[in-house]
Amino acid sequence: MRIKVLQAAYAYFKSGLESLDKSEKELFFSIEKTWELYLSLYLLLIDISRYAGKRIDLARSKLSPRHEDLNPNTRFIDNLLIRHLVEHEQLNNYLRKYKVSWVNNPELIRELYNQLIESDIYRHYMDEPEQTWRSDKKFTIQILDDFVLTSLSLDQVLEERSIYWNDDLEFAVRMTEKSLKKYSGPGGQPVPVFSLFKDEDDREFVKKLFRNIVLHHSEYEKLIDHHTRNWDVERIAFMDILIMELAIAEILENDSIPTRVTFNEYIEIAKFYSTEKSSNFINGILDNIIQQLRQENRIIKRGRGLIGES
Repeated sequence: MRIKVLQAAYAYFKSGLESLDKSEKELFFSIEKTWELYLSLYLLLIDISRYAGKRIDLARSKLSPRHEDLNPNTRFIDNLLIRHLVEHEQLNNYLRKYKVSWVNNPELIRELYNQLIESDIYRHYMDEPEQTWRSDKKFTIQILDDFVLTSLSLDQVLEERSIYWNDDLEFAVRMTEKSLKKYSGPGGQPVPVFSLFKDEDDREFVKKLFRNIVLHHSEYEKLIDHHTRNWDVERIAFMDILIMELAIAEILENDSIPTRVTFNEYIEIAKFYSTEKSSNFINGILDNIIQQLRQENRIIKRGRGLIGES
């Protein structure tokens, strides 16, 4: 959510044209599209497995099938994690409700499958002496890491389907992997499928954070300028400034999130969106700003364990 707000704020300030209300609507639509991509990745795994099943059925139906056609290795199509996704009620409800489908991209499914079966990863998985839910989970996550995330064809399809997906694939893959890693085998809790927002507070957090950085941009910029007097401010990347402004906005305007949590979140974002030097720079400047805000008693946190946080 923080990354989406960062992207929306960057677009807002760089365009200089859009109204706050329009930008806010664009932000929420962008979040919904990223969530749709997250759901699409579950279905992509299912569709690749289904394609493998169809290939097996076609081989069995040959006029003169070979021994291996009649006795195929079905480990992949029997993958316990993917079968769990096929039967996942909540996931299937989401897929139907939001009309998520790869039906118009059969060539992509075929290409990913062919790349998969030609890989050492696939051969090793299929040749393992025993099939376990742990090995199935490991292999499923490897599909996302080594084939989905690196597929140029998938990049092209995503670009054609939605302008909002240009930079979202890695983020969506990591979200999907985070869910899949919680799979504890048949009979355990179902793989958690993240909802668009956890609750109304989550949605309000996004709205409030975006509005605060827009409405208090000048104030936060002056605060950053004060702590970068020995730097050539014009040479500081605008993205770095925005990351710091968002951190300040969250620290000052959200009284339920510990300051240290906010600080760590934005340092991680800086590592992804900035250079290593930038993230170290942001770390030092933010730390100094937080010290000043504490001295001025401007950081107010409420809730159990938050009052008087150090």
